[in-house]
Amino acid sequence: MSVANNRRLEPGKSNNALLLGFAFTAFTAVGVIWISVAVGSKADGLNPGLPSDPFAIISGLLRDTITWPPTGTLIASVLVGLMIGVGGFCLWVRAAGRKGRTSVDHAARYMARARDLDGLQSKLARKKSARLGVADSAGIPIGKLLLGARTVYASFEDMMILIAGPRVGKSTSLVIPAITAAPGAVVTTSNKRDVLDATRDPRGTVGPVWVFDPQRVALEEPTWWWNPLSYVIDDTKAAKMAQHFASGTTLPGAKTDAYFDGKGQNLLAAFLLAAAVGGRPVTDVYEWLTNVSRTQAVTYLERAGYQRLAESVSAVQQATEKQRDGIYSSAERMAACLNNTGIERWVNPDPSPLIPRPEFDPHEFVKGTGTLYSLSKEGAGTAGPLVTALTAATIEAAEELASNSPGGRLQTPLLGLLDEAANVCRWTDLPDLYSHFGSRGIPIMSVFQSYSQGIAVFGQDGMRKLWSASNVKIYAGGVSEPAFLGEMSDLIGTYDRETTSVSLNRGIRSTSSALKREKILEVQELADMPRGRAVMFSSGNRAALLRTLPWFTGSKNTVAAITASIAAHEPGRS
Repeated sequence: MSVANNRRLEPGKSNNALLLGFAFTAFTAVGVIWISVAVGSKADGLNPGLPSDPFAIISGLLRDTITWPPTGTLIASVLVGLMIGVGGFCLWVRAAGRKGRTSVDHAARYMARARDLDGLQSKLARKKSARLGVADSAGIPIGKLLLGARTVYASFEDMMILIAGPRVGKSTSLVIPAITAAPGAVVTTSNKRDVLDATRDPRGTVGPVWVFDPQRVALEEPTWWWNPLSYVIDDTKAAKMAQHFASGTTLPGAKTDAYFDGKGQNLLAAFLLAAAVGGRPVTDVYEWLTNVSRTQAVTYLERAGYQRLAESVSAVQQATEKQRDGIYSSAERMAACLNNTGIERWVNPDPSPLIPRPEFDPHEFVKGTGTLYSLSKEGAGTAGPLVTALTAATIEAAEELASNSPGGRLQTPLLGLLDEAANVCRWTDLPDLYSHFGSRGIPIMSVFQSYSQGIAVFGQDGMRKLWSASNVKIYAGGVSEPAFLGEMSDLIGTYDRETTSVSLNRGIRSTSSALKREKILEVQELADMPRGRAVMFSSGNRAALLRTLPWFTGSKNTVAAITASIAAHEPGRS
């Protein structure tokens, strides 16, 4: 990087600017007097033999050897008026240029410029989208470069991670625009209804909308249902489903018992498989876990040929009371959401329906352009395990479809947007799968409120793996974690600041200059980053400072559609 392009003067140079200002004012005053007297004297026929030296004219006025001409007053007034007008215009232009500037905008000159990010801008981004099977789309909008005002996009094969604290506008500026820009199917999670209300009607014009809301986050009634056991086609899938239940009910950072939790998860997996092969509803699993005397699961497993699993369940049932109760208790805690009567209707068909509710089929969904919204809240009665399981089942169905498609990728990309990924969608395998999904045409954006939130779910190594596997990393402010922000500051880089020092030696003034290397954005500046700004890291490019793009700054049609959707689904609307 060239040092010459990365310098700025020391901020303490304001004294020199003040001296220059005084000098300019004095020079201007001398000029006004000179022109006014010279032109006015000629017009009024005064001061014959007027010297051409402006300082001689001023000296003559002070010694009364030169008379101030009456016309000179008019000329001086016009000149001063013109200068005031020009000066005022310059100040107005400067103020207009500063309008909307924030405390971090100075860093933009040392970060990526438009020419550095050609591949992420509209022209080349559209070519890449066309190569990926998406016509007339530049990709997922991320923001505008602060210098150059060019919009940058993530492509439909980029894996993304967004870290933004509460109330910094991540839904308004990133999540909602991403969903409305998706060309194919969308799978999204959240713990609030704002994104659903804003995008469900615009997405409804693209394909069918499915809202999974067992905790009534958006007060949605179950007009369809999903059978979690449709995912459990063998013991491997049963183990994965049990893992989703386990991770969804274990609080981040909570201590676990390696023996009882491991055995409990294995027991839950066996019961899930037993219910699947036995054609039983998933809610039977919870009933089996609350009554040790029930042996139907063993029978179903034996009939389906899973002898070893059947024997493992029998071994638990025949263990000592303390050991057996500990294992059952752990498994029951993991499956606690199945005991929620509000959740039951979402995972079971109606007993005797007049009009049968359709069953959600992930494999059929990923072939279309529909949208799946999965909503859940943290705390008691959470449906988080089911949200995670439904999300994972759908994305894995997309992966299977991609594997059987030309080029090993989806013909139309499926966007996964995991908002509140650490709260309502604790998919523990996600870091290991992240880079793989990108090559399958399944771009995913995982959203966290902080870096430590991700560590609590995935662990230090898992979160680092997720961060490193993301082609586009976005930080939108609102985080107060010195370690994480320090690493961000290091990644953004440094610049060389030119400093000047003045010294006096025996009455002789000498000036020397030096370069001092400093951080482009300090930790405190990143912590205090104002709303409307974001730092973007993209593969192979320098970090860029962006102005975020709220959905209401988009095209007229998009803004109208989102506004109408919000109004139509506003809570309390009759």
